Amino acid sequence: MSETLTTERVMEVSDGALTKVLEVRDSQDDGEDPTTLALLIDVTGVSGVDYVYDLAFVPISELPDDCHRWTVDADADATLDMAVGDESRSKLAGATLDLPSNPVQGGLIIRNPNRPNPLGDVGELELTGEVPERIEQLLEKTVNPMLASHGGFATLIGVDAHTAYVTMGGGCQGCSMSQATLTEGIQRAIVESVPEITEVVDATDHSAGDNPFYS
Repeated sequence: MSETLTTERVMEVSDGALTKVLEVRDSQDDGEDPTTLALLIDVTGVSGVDYVYDLAFVPISELPDDCHRWTVDADADATLDMAVGDESRSKLAGATLDLPSNPVQGGLIIRNPNRPNPLGDVGELELTGEVPERIEQLLEKTVNPMLASHGGFATLIGVDAHTAYVTMGGGCQGCSMSQATLTEGIQRAIVESVPEITEVVDATDHSAGDNPFYS
């Protein structure tokens, strides 16, 4: 049972979403006192460039021990307990539970500034040597095995000060998602793993055929 209650919010709730959630909670017909239920939100996967979420009302007494729980006040007579699983906390930090802009859409949405790495979790890799050597090790051991499933690969062609120049080949050349893959995936992996690098530039000519690289 979770006994952890804190005033620190992992995510915000818009007024409209709060009203909607309280309406749904209070309409639960399962014999539970609605005020004993918490809205548990967890990240359950990845779809494209966004996370996939699961929202469910769970009795506070049955929340996981490691979840993070806080209370949102709607008014003097109504409060909402919210909870986020420990593994989802960093992925939901700064997000907002909201109503969709188009009222016809219905339901709830999560406006999340955080995005998953489209290459997956690069994990912790021990890199050694100078900056170019470390980037090449990262590409060889982590990035390219992930790109290989799409028939692609990335190659470092040079480093200038704090900028790394990378080309993309195979299935990544000319791919409409290649720029997003570079920006969201490869750049993040390199910048996080090689702190000397602050920018990654795609030096591939995606419109070319047999000679895909800019000269």
